[in-house]
Amino acid sequence: MFWTFVATIFSGLGAAGIALGIRALTRKKAPKWIIPAFAGAGMLAYLVYGEYNWFEHKQTLLPEEAVVVSTEKYGAPWRPWTYVIPQVTAFTVLDTDSLVRDNLGHNVVRFNLYRFEQSYTDAVSHKMYLLNCDTRELVPFDRDNQPDLNELRALPDDDTLVRAACS
Repeated sequence: MFWTFVATIFSGLGAAGIALGIRALTRKKAPKWIIPAFAGAGMLAYLVYGEYNWFEHKQTLLPEEAVVVSTEKYGAPWRPWTYVIPQVTAFTVLDTDSLVRDNLGHNVVRFNLYRFEQSYTDAVSHKMYLLNCDTRELVPFDRDNQPDLNELRALPDDDTLVRAACS
């Protein structure tokens, strides 16, 4: 957060420097208001760039055994550009190192899913799940490490989580 703030300030200063150069090249005929306008535009451009690159940056920090199984994109009224190009604001990762197969002859897998959310400070949460690979039924564990059958749901055949966990 601190380094984002510092980079935003320096982006504004750099853009204001460009505006000062424009004023110098035009022998001060360009209006003075372009300096703060360029500074504001530079800061806004850096923040938008950071928001759109958040997902790619986080992916580079993941270990090799982490597989991205879903992403969430959205548009917001206070960010009108996200209606044109939605940005990834959250994604879910399967930890393939945590895969444990059932030894009782059933095609059941237990694993951890991690959910990353973009906010002022990035939020990460994780939860243990059971997946029946034959019926594609997914059930999370509750706080007592017991399957929560009230949250049972069936996944589609082409779901990325089913392919990654059951293969």
